[in-house]
Amino acid sequence: MTTPTFTVSELASLLGAEAVVSDRPIEGIGTLQSATETQLSFLHNARYQQQLSASRAGAILVRAEHRDAVASVALVVADPYIAYARATALFCEQQDAGVSSISPAADISASAQLGENVTIGANAVIGDDVSIGAGVTIGANSVIGCGCVVGENTRIAANVTLYNRVRVGASCFIHSGAVIGADGFGFADDGGRWLKIHQLGSVRIGDRVEVGAGTTIDRGALDDTVIGDGVILDNQIQIGHNVNIGDNTAIVACSAIAGSTRIGKNCTIAGGVGIAGHLTIADGTHITAMTMVSKSILQPGVFSSGTVMEPHQQWKRNAVRFRHLDEMSRRIKHLEKTVKQQNTEGQP
Repeated sequence: MTTPTFTVSELASLLGAEAVVSDRPIEGIGTLQSATETQLSFLHNARYQQQLSASRAGAILVRAEHRDAVASVALVVADPYIAYARATALFCEQQDAGVSSISPAADISASAQLGENVTIGANAVIGDDVSIGAGVTIGANSVIGCGCVVGENTRIAANVTLYNRVRVGASCFIHSGAVIGADGFGFADDGGRWLKIHQLGSVRIGDRVEVGAGTTIDRGALDDTVIGDGVILDNQIQIGHNVNIGDNTAIVACSAIAGSTRIGKNCTIAGGVGIAGHLTIADGTHITAMTMVSKSILQPGVFSSGTVMEPHQQWKRNAVRFRHLDEMSRRIKHLEKTVKQQNTEGQP
């Protein structure tokens, strides 16, 4: 594992900043408060602007209007947060590119096809008729089931399971503990006894998808469960069978999506959201944390549900009132009708 070092001038060029001349070495990234003389930092939120002059960072990514407040070297960019994101890729510790390392403890089927520069960790299992593209990394103890396809330059961390016939695109990252292609929750009530519906579809994941730790994506009952290009999934997400998620949608931790729901492109779904099955969510929809979606959203917008936090005693009183809302609504309608009738009778 190697952590690269760049000069400030090299970083300016790589990150699209205004050109500077500086041979100062930069070996990592830190916050404005914690960064040292050999680290890069950035200002994204204006509330931290007062920290610029005191920061010890060797270079700081800023917009043009903040360059004069930087005590060290200002790297002027259009968007410091985007430049910071690109910088993290430069400093991310990874195995040397182009080096193939297949552990002798891995169990690889003779019928599996491996591309160039593939890395496979100890005790990983690669099933029959698997196709693994060039530059793929598969971590220790991961299982790639029979007939799976993994696109080039995809990284699969340790302890990931791909069930049979799952297809993963190029340049994806699947974190530890993810399970992709387990059976969808399908059962028929056979006179009080649950009869299993075997799931005959699979899972298709597009390119540049990130799947968080502990996330589960169920295989389809007949058709496939589909995850579009550029989708990002946080940790501990449950995606049911035959769900279809559009390109570039982002879903945050602990959300759950029931079967056969279609989520559009460029949506954001915050933490703890529940989405019922067989719904349609329009492109560009944004759903806030802890929302329960029980019907389709056919026009984009921002949607919320639930109640906000409040002191417990007040919450209990409001919870009691909530149970009486229907009765109160009927009483108000009756009063309105009565008042309207009285006003009508009182007119000359």
